[in-house]
Amino acid sequence: MASSTTAGPASGWYRGKVKAVTSGDCLVIMAMTANKAGPPPERTLTLSSIIAPRLARRGGVDEPFAWESREFLRKLCIGKEVAFRVDYTVPSIGREFGSVFIGEKNVGLLVVSEGWAKVREQGQQKGEASPFLAELLRLEEQAKQQGLGRWSKVPGAAEAAIRNLPPSAIGDPSNLDAMGLLAANKGRPMQGIVEQVRDGSTIRVYLLPEFQFVQVFVAGIQSPSMGRRAVIESAAETEGTTDEPNGNVSAESRAPLTSAQRLAVSAASSAEVSPDPFGAEAKFFTELRVLNREVRIVLEGVDKFSNLIGSVYYPDGDSAKDLALELVETGLAKFVEWSANMMEEDAKRRLKAAELQAKKTRLKIWTNYVPPATNSKAIHDQNFTGKVVEVVSGDCITVADDSVPYGSPSAERRVNLSSIRCPKIGNPRRDEKPAPYAREAREFLRTRLIGRQVNVQMEYSRKIDGPAAATGPADSRVMDFGSVFLLSPIKAEGDDTPTPAPPTSTGQAGVNVAELVVARGFGTVIRHRDFEERSNFYDALLAAESRAIAGKKGIHSARDPPVMHITDLVTASSKKAKDFLPFLQRSRKIPAIVEYVLSGHRFKLLIPKETCSIAFAFSGVRCPGRDEPYSDEAISLMRRKIMQRDVEIEVETVDRNGTFLGSMWEARTNLAVALLEAGLAKLQTSFGSDRIPDIHLLEQAEKSAKRQKLKIWENYVEGEEVSNGAAVEESKQKEVLKVIVTEVLGGGKFYVQTVGDQKVASIQQQLASLSLQEAPVIGAFNPKKGDIVLAQFSADDSWNRAMIVNAPRGAVESPKDKFEVFYIDYGNQEVVQYSQLRPLESSVSSSPGLAQLCSLAYIKVPSLEEDFGQEAAEYLSEHILNSAKEFRAKVEERDTSGGKVKAQGTGATLVVTLVAVDAEISINAAILQEGLARTEKRKKWDHKDRQLALDNLEKFQDEARTARRGMWQYGDIQSDDEDTGPPVRKAGGGRR
Repeated sequence: MASSTTAGPASGWYRGKVKAVTSGDCLVIMAMTANKAGPPPERTLTLSSIIAPRLARRGGVDEPFAWESREFLRKLCIGKEVAFRVDYTVPSIGREFGSVFIGEKNVGLLVVSEGWAKVREQGQQKGEASPFLAELLRLEEQAKQQGLGRWSKVPGAAEAAIRNLPPSAIGDPSNLDAMGLLAANKGRPMQGIVEQVRDGSTIRVYLLPEFQFVQVFVAGIQSPSMGRRAVIESAAETEGTTDEPNGNVSAESRAPLTSAQRLAVSAASSAEVSPDPFGAEAKFFTELRVLNREVRIVLEGVDKFSNLIGSVYYPDGDSAKDLALELVETGLAKFVEWSANMMEEDAKRRLKAAELQAKKTRLKIWTNYVPPATNSKAIHDQNFTGKVVEVVSGDCITVADDSVPYGSPSAERRVNLSSIRCPKIGNPRRDEKPAPYAREAREFLRTRLIGRQVNVQMEYSRKIDGPAAATGPADSRVMDFGSVFLLSPIKAEGDDTPTPAPPTSTGQAGVNVAELVVARGFGTVIRHRDFEERSNFYDALLAAESRAIAGKKGIHSARDPPVMHITDLVTASSKKAKDFLPFLQRSRKIPAIVEYVLSGHRFKLLIPKETCSIAFAFSGVRCPGRDEPYSDEAISLMRRKIMQRDVEIEVETVDRNGTFLGSMWEARTNLAVALLEAGLAKLQTSFGSDRIPDIHLLEQAEKSAKRQKLKIWENYVEGEEVSNGAAVEESKQKEVLKVIVTEVLGGGKFYVQTVGDQKVASIQQQLASLSLQEAPVIGAFNPKKGDIVLAQFSADDSWNRAMIVNAPRGAVESPKDKFEVFYIDYGNQEVVQYSQLRPLESSVSSSPGLAQLCSLAYIKVPSLEEDFGQEAAEYLSEHILNSAKEFRAKVEERDTSGGKVKAQGTGATLVVTLVAVDAEISINAAILQEGLARTEKRKKWDHKDRQLALDNLEKFQDEARTARRGMWQYGDIQSDDEDTGPPVRKAGGGRR
């Protein structure tokens, strides 16, 4: 027999899989493969020469043992691979009769041997019999003798084997109490056997053991429609697909339609409606898994037409699978909100996530899906490790990237926690008070994250549009979102236990910080729209939120939120600050929390014991001011060390601005020592150092920085007195530099390079040794504002070091994206394309820029916005920039109070007298002579050198005034106001 089952069509034997068992002697067999797209062809085959008892039809009853007979054949064959052949056909009823084998076993013989069918009486025509007829007759006689199956000799067995069917099982569903059935069984698994599949998401089921025959719509989903036919088909079942996959295929006519079918047909139009795309495939998918199989039905609800809505689970090995989830994951059904709302949150969430994934991969029904426009964009391959520097709010932190040098301002990256929203912390400057639980959420994270090592997985960015300005379009900014994982969490009281994150590429795992926040009740999960980017751990966040809601934690609690009144002495008057001084001096050392680093030596502190916030500064220690060289590094260093840390302070006094002065310790370490050791601060002890604790440690730290010439001491000469308080440094012997001018700005300012400086030669040699690669791959190189890179100068196509001044919002999208750069070795600035940028090694980028900002001493040159400002700039360009001459620059002052020009600058501004090596008069005098500048106003405290210089320059100014040159063309324009020149033009056409 084995050889015959493997034969091809020429021998009449075929292979297939049993798709349905419609009665005790009839099977629907589908092909193993299909020659065209869609479900494979199928055949309905009745076992040759045997008749099984008939199941009840509309208004009728079962024949004795009909159900047991069908169940025997169903359990024996459903889903099994079989070999079959057609023994004979009866054209009058359009039926095929044949032999079926499972392996070596003849199915017909097995059915007869168990007594579940009788051998058919033979007809008049020859050949209309099974080739195994003799064996069938022998086995039938044997079953009769043994009283098996329908031949049972037990009294009353035949009557007991007739099912007592409810009206719904015999074609009359009108008496079915759908609401009562739901009320009695909601949420409880019910056993059933699927008898029909209308479409991928609609099945008809016998609910056991009462045999209620019900139609169930699969909860939460809808598959494509199967359409409808113009004419109701006859009972004949032909080879191929059929709209009723298990239609009645016994030797008699097909069962009458149910009332639901008749209603659907009566409402249908005469025109045929074709199935939706993938409708047949979805139906076949469901048939293959549940048709004529035992399933578990969990009723979820009833719609307004009394249709039952339920979840369907079918066995798959030792586990059970959710039919709805399988259909959605395969792209053969869509998520339906109204019926999904009847389900549990977890099941609903899984369906929604599966649909989103199917849409993203454009499976089946989503093949032509076009995602809606969204303001979020995925971020790929931007994971990093670092330490938490600041907790901005319950859902936003700042992390210092470990891959960036310690203390660098560019190391800090702000990360918004993906897919969660916490109460807003408010803004005191706008008089916005914190929302309930906002302080608690921030404090919850602060105590667990500050200074801790974390892994950050960046996930998406979102463009946030601000309110439109009165004079222009709406402002917008880009926020970066990611998941943050705490590598070594500390279990605190009241914490929920979150799900550990999967190991990262480095093999490390951690606890999801966002999940911690949500589980504690300090945040909610954002309900994203379809195709909005979201956390990769969105399901875990939703589960944590469900636990918080169930536990009534935090914002989900019915209790009033805690109230904390903080007196803000930072914005209060200095008098109020002085009134608080005695309270802060009662204890020698007071616990405090650093809320903000205002500058390297000035901070905003929260004093929990006194419930107040104060401005606090180190006593006797000063860092560079805002926009001065090394100011940002000092701020960055202190942020890394003490931002939002617990510290101790000792208050000495309060200044006239309401800032408290004193000393600060973190873990018993005086924090001013770190600033002085790094060369980012100076000691100022002119008022006396006897009251400063640890003064000897501070002095040693400053001496160490001077000896190593760190940062602000890079030009320090042993024995030279340096002014600590003034913005201008002077020396008796004035320095003269040999320079070339590299860029001219407005207002008499320009950049120079020192001739013969070894740094210039070293940098040029390093740049010449670089091998420039092809244009960077988008995504692999993402320069940010403040980064030092290589840029190609448009004037001569040379490659030079440059700082990114402005960059596009978000990630780079095109080689033509525009970047504004400042050439740190030359002082000029321009806009270049992304393709004109290259990454630069840290060994080259870390050296300070060679361009030195200078201004002309003792004179006032109009800015570009003032009258004659353009003419003055053109004059300087022609005479000091385009002439390619060398100049001697006599340094009159070193001005550190002016800040940076055009957002850049290298060190203090040198105030110089500039003289060409072959000229008789200085550029300062020459521009006065042209009437394009004015001398500065004299002051009573001017030193002798300044007075002599002004006396000399005023001669050239008088010459221009007499000749009515430049700004003197209308006569004397002197004003009583200091440093006031010609009136400013109202038109804003100059450069900015």
